[in-house]
Amino acid sequence: MNFSDPYINAMFSAARKASKGLLRDFGEVEKLQVSLKGVSDFVSKADTQSERVLIKELSYLYPKFNILAEEKGTIKNSDGSIRWIIDPLDGTTNFLFSIPHFAITIALEKESKIIAGIVYQPITDELFWAVNGKGAFCNNQRIRVSKRTNFSDCMIGTGIPHNGMAGHEDYIPGLKTIMSQVSGIRRMGAASLDLAYVASARFDGYWEKNLKIMDIAAGSLIVKEAGGSVTDFEGKENYLNSGRIVASNFSIHDEILKNINNWGKKPFDKKTIQELSLIHISEPTRPRLISYA
Repeated sequence: MNFSDPYINAMFSAARKASKGLLRDFGEVEKLQVSLKGVSDFVSKADTQSERVLIKELSYLYPKFNILAEEKGTIKNSDGSIRWIIDPLDGTTNFLFSIPHFAITIALEKESKIIAGIVYQPITDELFWAVNGKGAFCNNQRIRVSKRTNFSDCMIGTGIPHNGMAGHEDYIPGLKTIMSQVSGIRRMGAASLDLAYVASARFDGYWEKNLKIMDIAAGSLIVKEAGGSVTDFEGKENYLNSGRIVASNFSIHDEILKNINNWGKKPFDKKTIQELSLIHISEPTRPRLISYA
């Protein structure tokens, strides 16, 4: 694929090269019959190698641009007004458990504004991308957010705090509030793809907290360019700093915010929280189980 914008071409070229290693390593993860720590170390190396390729390719094409990478941190070059924001493997846990739902995501930020971004899914070979003011696309097809206006008809994506992250009990009441009103909830495990799914009308809306800027920088622009609304939980545009994001079409955005902002006003008792913790939230199909010795 070749695109009219040079930044998108640069990002896609770098992501495509990095994805070759991820696809190779993903095939190997399925075969590993070792401890969970052993698989985790293997995936960590895949993540690091992907980042190394991205940094090398983007630095070669634009040597003056700064870089913010998930593993490496900030790399300062001569132009401090513009930087690449890189997540070399969004959906690491999916990758770890052989779930074919992960992405490489890259955004370009100039003077504190995201001006271009991609989310690349190597398994499906889907490139979601956008340039500020020029619309959003999946590969070469224009994409737009859904037109659903009835909240009860909507499919909503979200993220759930995982092991080692605070906020489990705070999250469950909010989950109950939303899920009681919509057609379905999906917890897919890769924030960048969740945002891409909102942009392409696969999801009607999405909310999550505890995210990093590299998780959502590109995806948030793609949703906006697809005609959607993106805010933090307070309805403001501080989501890149707070890591709390709501994305949807404009028709249901206030409905999501209203439900989120009612969290915690009427706390559930311990029994209710325990019952809710048993609710199954759909995730991507796992092709086969890994047995750990």
